[in-house]
Amino acid sequence: MSPTEGAVDVQILADVSCALGEGPVWDAPNGRVLWVDIDRGHLWTAAFEGGVAGAPVRAVEVAGTLGAAAPAADGGLLLARAKHLEHRTSDGTVRGAVEVIPARTPSRLNDGCCDPAGRFVVGSLALDGEPGQECFWRLEPDGSLTVLDDDVSLANGIAWSPDGGTMYTVDTFRNCVYARDYDAATGRTGARHVVVSTPDALPDGLAVDVEGHFWVAFWGAGELRRFDPTGRQVDTLRTGAPLTTSCAFAGDAMQTLVVTTAGKRVSGHEHSEHAGAVLSAAVDVPGASVAQWEPVALDG
Repeated sequence: MSPTEGAVDVQILADVSCALGEGPVWDAPNGRVLWVDIDRGHLWTAAFEGGVAGAPVRAVEVAGTLGAAAPAADGGLLLARAKHLEHRTSDGTVRGAVEVIPARTPSRLNDGCCDPAGRFVVGSLALDGEPGQECFWRLEPDGSLTVLDDDVSLANGIAWSPDGGTMYTVDTFRNCVYARDYDAATGRTGARHVVVSTPDALPDGLAVDVEGHFWVAFWGAGELRRFDPTGRQVDTLRTGAPLTTSCAFAGDAMQTLVVTTAGKRVSGHEHSEHAGAVLSAAVDVPGASVAQWEPVALDG
């Protein structure tokens, strides 16, 4: 059976025809969901209440790609643009920026997420077809960057356990999710190890619930899979969109799983009515909260 056949477990939340929808995040203080269309450089937002989304709004447009966006504690945004991180105030003013990837390096910034202390972590993706030397960086309170990994094939989803003591990262082309000990107070990290290995599918974005289980979106499989902290698969959601990219919990009760998808045509994958849409599914176990970015001075 192909990923687009049979029953699906989601509904369309916002039909915005994203070329590469990614990075959904719940902006609790403003009661809205945010997501990016990476290839088009768009940031979308939609008010969200009672499981129902308002009309989507294209809130930001940038030249080039937009890998991720994080709501900031000052009401603004942190944007992961093609090569740099950019802090914008609530009125859209650029307040600061820091280069992450040198201009001539054939990579771009990809997925990003805030740790429990409000530090932003972001990964990279190769543009030259030679994956294997991509990185995860963490933006520190003094505005500097710490390299957490420098040997990743394609740096993708990032999340933390509810107690903040475990960090999860996805390496898509190695078909795995890594876990490592994490101390949010000090920033210290332990050695990583593979907690999920999926040789049959490509893991992408992920989100953690209050039980410490995590949902992973699978590119090309048209589904999300839920794993317990030991890496055992315990559930599946069928999306009806082969190029399922990421997920996040949203809503006051954090019991709506918001799912992004890609609408661009990719050889070997069927197209569907859900392709490029933002989807949603009601879940029994609420999601763990995700911190906002704590702004720091960016002048690199």
